[in-house]
This record gives sequence, structure tokens and C-alpha cells, in this order.
Amino acid sequence: MQIATQLLFYPNQRMGKNFMSSTNLSGDFEEYENLHEFARMAKKKLPIETWDYLMGGAETETTLRRNRLALDMLGFRPRVLREVENVDCGSKVLGHDLKLPIILAPIGALQDFDSDAGIAPTLAAADAGVIHMVSSRTEPGLEAVAKAIDYPKFFQLYVRGDTSWVDDHISLAIDSGYVGFAFTVDLDYYGRRERDLSKRHRTTARRTRQAIEWQYRFTWADIERIRKKFDIPLILKGIATAEDSAIAVESGIDAIYVSNHGGRQLDHGRGTLEILPEVVDAAGDRADIYIDGGFMRGTDIVKAMALGADAVGIGRLQGLALGANGRVGVARMLELLEAEIRICLGLLGVTKYADLDQSYLHAVSPVEFPGPLSAFPLMFEDYLYER
Repeated sequence: MQIATQLLFYPNQRMGKNFMSSTNLSGDFEEYENLHEFARMAKKKLPIETWDYLMGGAETETTLRRNRLALDMLGFRPRVLREVENVDCGSKVLGHDLKLPIILAPIGALQDFDSDAGIAPTLAAADAGVIHMVSSRTEPGLEAVAKAIDYPKFFQLYVRGDTSWVDDHISLAIDSGYVGFAFTVDLDYYGRRERDLSKRHRTTARRTRQAIEWQYRFTWADIERIRKKFDIPLILKGIATAEDSAIAVESGIDAIYVSNHGGRQLDHGRGTLEILPEVVDAAGDRADIYIDGGFMRGTDIVKAMALGADAVGIGRLQGLALGANGRVGVARMLELLEAEIRICLGLLGVTKYADLDQSYLHAVSPVEFPGPLSAFPLMFEDYLYER
């Protein structure tokens, strides 16, 4: 399916207006009943520098907005009078059963959102029956997170050292019980994230020397060597074309992760949901397919599953929930996503993802100007929970 992203008319357009500046932050929440409530509370609690790090993208933030636009430009074609009493929201990643088709995506500075840093989402993932991909740039580190709970986890590495350095991290991940090892492959150079630059802000993860020159030299030959040497499923995060998808499966990669780093790297890229069909077609059934980029609602996740994804990475929404209420917030956010997914599947007339295909989707015109929080229209209408 081709997802066109031409400029369209937005009936509720907010061009030229700061999405976040109009948010009324008064009031406290005893509990969370809507996903936008996490955004309100996180905006209230997080330092502005951390908020901008989470919300921002590279340069003009075009790629960031196209992530949301690609999601908004697909509508549903439901079927009725089907038996939908028992809806199964579960999925599998690399042979592991999940209650929801969700990966808590790697965030390199979780310590800036919550004092429990990487441990909090790992525990929340176990609570909710999903999987956390732990970033190599988050505290308290690979081993400490692994020891927090005996539950499947992925580990994600930014290449910041030579062959021995990389191999040591893979060996340590295997010894620590990680069930998948991911390389981020779209970060040879840092994108210019102007929200951060304008405040002269560096996250805690970037305040030490990065040694990014090693990432410059990391190539398909390294992937081939690692594939032959180590017995752990390999994931490549940052695939954005059919060409690289084909190379990945020929190289024996176990999972392809469609991502543009949340719009933080290459500006003027495509939205990830627009990319997904060509990557799925090129990979065939030879690898798992994961995707992230702008996913904020259960309906977003269902769209990706209909287009052939096996799981969806949740990044910004994870950061919002963590910033709002720590581990408990992330677990509650996942509960709300489960409710939205279940309702969406049932109203589409299906009881499992295998029943879905592209015929359940149709190209439509979006109704909101796309942005990191445009999936939450009540953010801008001053809806607050009042006791």
C-alpha cells in the first residue's frame, strides 16, 4: 500500500502555534484514565530541557511530523456481524509470547525522567507482559537492569568502541540473560536537535565522551562477523528502505526494526509507517519486523500490525508515562494501550492480528496538523480530571 504524504487541508490546523505552550497544567491526577493525562503531568513535572529532549526532532522536525502524518493518513475499513467476544491482543517477538505487541523502545537518558532509570520500564514491561529494549546509554547499566527481574529483555548498543569493545558487550548481554541484541544503525552522525541546542542542553547520556568515530566504521561486514561468532538473536534498529531490509535478511538478521530515531536524525525523511510495507515485502517471512515513530494510541499499533509488523516500539509515550509517575505510570500507560487495542480489534470485526491485512486500511485525509502530541486533541481543549 502506498501511503501518500502530500500536503492536505487540516480542518483543525494549528500551524504557527506552539503545541505545548497552550497546555493548562493545573490540577493533579489521582489516577490516569486517558493517555493524554500522562503528557499533562509529565509537562508539569519534568524540567523544560528534558521535555524538549523528549518532544523534539532534528532541524525542521519534518521527519518527526511525518511519523505522525503517516499514521493519520490511514483510516479503518471495519467488518460487522462477526463474533468478537474473545479478542486476543497478544503477539510474539523472537519466539517469546507477549501480552501486547509492544516493545518499550530504548531511550538513552531514562535517568533524566525517573530516578529508577532503566529499571523502572523493565519492571513495568514485566508487569504488563511486554518487552523492554534497554539502551546502552541509560543507567544503571546492562548488568544492573538484568538483575532487577528475571524476565525477557532486549539490549540495544550504540557502537562506541572497537571490535573487542563490541564483543565484550555482546558477551555480557548473553551472560546477563538478554534474549535479543540490537544495534542502532541510523546514528553515524548526530542529528542537529535544535530544541536541545537552543538551550545548550546535553542529556546525562551525552555528557561523557561519545567516541562516535567507531560508529562511522561499523558496516555490514561487522554484522556478518558478529552473526557468525555469537549465538544471540540480532536486531537492526534504524532500517528505512527495502534495500537495507533485503541485505539484513540475507545477512541472517533475526529482526528488522523500522525506525528513524523518532525523527531525531535525518531530517526530511519519510514517516515510518509509510516505510513499513516495503520493508515487510523485502524481508518476507525471514525476520521479525518491528517499528516505532510517533505511535501514541492503540489504533496506531493496530495499523502497524495490519501492515505486517510483529511489534511496535513505544518511545515518547513511554517517556511521558515515566516522567509522570515512574514505573507505575508506565504500567498504567500499557494498560490503557491494551484497552484501546482490544476495542479497536473488536470494532474492526477481528479477534487476532492474523485476521488483519491491508484491506482493513484505507488512505484518508488527516484532521490534525501532525506533531508529537497531536494524537491527544484533548490536550488543547483544557480537559482535566476534576475530583
